[in-house]
Amino acid sequence: MKLRQKVIVLAVVPLVLALLAIALFVHHQSVTLAAQERATIQQAYLASKEAELRHYVALASHSVSHLYDSGRTDAATQAEALQILSKLSYGDDGYFFVYDMAGKSLMHPRQPELVGQNLWEMRDQQGVPTIQRLIAKARAGGGLQTYNWVKPSTHKSAPKLGYVIPLPRWGWMMGTGIYLDDVDAALAKIDTQQQRNIQSTMAWIAATAIAAALVVAVGGVALNISELRVADAKLKALAQRVVESQEQERARLSRDLHDGISQWLVSVKLQIEAGIIRLTGTPEQREQARAGFEHTVEQLNGVLGEVRRISHDLRPAILDDLGLAAALDHLAHEATVSGGVPVFFEARGSTEGLPHVANTMLFRIAQEALANVERHAGATRADLTLAREGRSLMLTVADDGQGFDPVGVAVHPKRGIGLRNMMERMDAIGGQLSISSSGAGTVVQASVEVPV
Repeated sequence: MKLRQKVIVLAVVPLVLALLAIALFVHHQSVTLAAQERATIQQAYLASKEAELRHYVALASHSVSHLYDSGRTDAATQAEALQILSKLSYGDDGYFFVYDMAGKSLMHPRQPELVGQNLWEMRDQQGVPTIQRLIAKARAGGGLQTYNWVKPSTHKSAPKLGYVIPLPRWGWMMGTGIYLDDVDAALAKIDTQQQRNIQSTMAWIAATAIAAALVVAVGGVALNISELRVADAKLKALAQRVVESQEQERARLSRDLHDGISQWLVSVKLQIEAGIIRLTGTPEQREQARAGFEHTVEQLNGVLGEVRRISHDLRPAILDDLGLAAALDHLAHEATVSGGVPVFFEARGSTEGLPHVANTMLFRIAQEALANVERHAGATRADLTLAREGRSLMLTVADDGQGFDPVGVAVHPKRGIGLRNMMERMDAIGGQLSISSSGAGTVVQASVEVPV
């Protein structure tokens, strides 16, 4: 693929992805709003039906109240009440039913074959006990109950919203209900209309996406060339910073070699030369030569220690030999001895077998963070923690110092080099770095995903 084609693709693809994301968001919002509208309509419709049912049951109860309130419980009185209730109806499928509390059907004008049968164990297609639930609702004082029942006009099972009340002196449950398939049909019509609206909206978004992609494709080359120039400038700036960091490290190493090892070696050389001359002299001079050589040995031990320190700063051997946890423990001990701020190290979880790159980056971040604690924090203690949970490895450096402004320091042109180095190290291995600071202290957390 040619560069121009790549630039056009890089210009168009983000736009298409953005429009696709917008389309998905709009679709999700449309579906959500449609569902909310459907629920609102359904709730309002059912609320009206519930009020209607309560009104019907109140009328039916009033129609037999002169018999029920008389206090009579004989069969003739109850039969008269059943006769009155059987004649009450509304619409094609509206009727009243009566059961005793044991589940026996006492009156059912649309299904007379059920009268006299005990329907306590009747269950719908899902195995839900229908009559038991209605009686339980009546025993609780009455109320609304949804269940499935055969619709007289279609002779098919349909969802029904029932309302029942108890007649305790007669041991009855009286109720009525409204079939909800009409509600479902109305809601299905609303769903169809909403689906058409959503499809129309998606079509307009698709047309807009195509037009916008064509426009962007025309201007994509110029735009991406500009972006490439900016990216190239950033890359050059990053490369310059890398070179500056390398030069700073070389300058530090040069100072350590010149101010420490070089001067010691010159002193050792002069003492050895003086000792060689004294060895050919008097016994007293030879004794002085011996004492000089002993002092030279002490200086050589100092030189060796300085070489080890410089080598450790460049890359500690313990990091390769014993792993990250041991290296951090040693670093905490050195920081405590040299810096005067107690550093407490803790390792949790398995830290063996980690990639060398992750070991090095986390160790350098710990070095930089502890150096900042020593130089700037004014802390009385610091905690260094290495914890692993599954694939997540987290390094935490916390102190109780005076804190600072991480954002302001990071963007300062002459400060914040250490913070930027830490961020770049984590970016290089795909990790994450977070810094939180206040008057109570500072917490630096570096996390990276490692193989299980």
